Amino acid sequence: MKAAVHDRFGEPVDVLETRDIAMPEPKPGEVRVRTTLSPVHNHDLWTIRGNYGYKPPLPGAVGGSEAAGIVEAVGDGVDTGMIGQRIAIAGVHGTWAEYFIAPANGLLPLPEQISDELGAQLIAMPFSAISLLEVLKAKEGDWIIQTAANGAVGRIMMVLAKARGIHLVSLVRRAEAAEELRQAGIENVLTTSDEDWMAAARTLIGDGSVMSAIDSVGGELSADLVDLLSPDGELVVFGTATGAPMQLSSGALIMKHITVKGFWGSRVSADMDPALRKQLITELVQLALQGDLALDTGGVYRLDQIGEAMKAALKPGRAGKVMLKP
Repeated sequence: MKAAVHDRFGEPVDVLETRDIAMPEPKPGEVRVRTTLSPVHNHDLWTIRGNYGYKPPLPGAVGGSEAAGIVEAVGDGVDTGMIGQRIAIAGVHGTWAEYFIAPANGLLPLPEQISDELGAQLIAMPFSAISLLEVLKAKEGDWIIQTAANGAVGRIMMVLAKARGIHLVSLVRRAEAAEELRQAGIENVLTTSDEDWMAAARTLIGDGSVMSAIDSVGGELSADLVDLLSPDGELVVFGTATGAPMQLSSGALIMKHITVKGFWGSRVSADMDPALRKQLITELVQLALQGDLALDTGGVYRLDQIGEAMKAALKPGRAGKVMLKP
């Protein structure tokens, strides 16, 4: 079968190549899935660079961690009735291939009303967003401030927060990104390149309580988020778009009793109670079926176009996730 493979860590556009590898066989409790579409996530790129929490064995590592597809074969102990079922899965390895292996108990059957484009990205980023929202201090009536609001998690958070009655201030770095969100009907969008954005945020929030801030940028912006938090609020570090160290004032942290903590979706998902996981995924599926969870794509590329796909995935301002298909 064809697969996007790397034999060393490095920039994806430099180290990935499409080549033929052996067809994988499912072990007990596993299934083989025929890939329909697989998204390119930021954490996939970090994994290929070798600077993510998971490092695949080399050489011969196949990229990708989420996909929609069709169950094509099952291992021992798995119901053969699953063969032919259209499914989605995340948290696996090697989805940038014609076929991949997945645990049978991790499959999400896809209703026919959910498109391949939506199904292929229904779990990883949406589940990270809803898991994050689940653990935040902010509850109905409170405010959350989020950075990188035009990213996948930011857009999903807008839908989820609204459904739960939580107010949201969405921050972006570019005026063009802010205008795009406003044109899509998103409220309370501010551009951090504007000198008066913090004053504008305080005007929006008024007497409201800002219990949570989500930092996906780092650098100087982290201190600004702390300044906007209410006493006993929390700064949750979700990412680092700039790669710059967080600049925090010890005085503000002490006087306001601010909590600073990280959030890694993979660990949260692994530690989550199965009943809660099922509840949250059901909530996501219902939002998708209602048409409230719309996730754009940033182009669909064949596996033999892997170089072009990686360049597209790194392009700023793209509409959505770049997709790979066999």
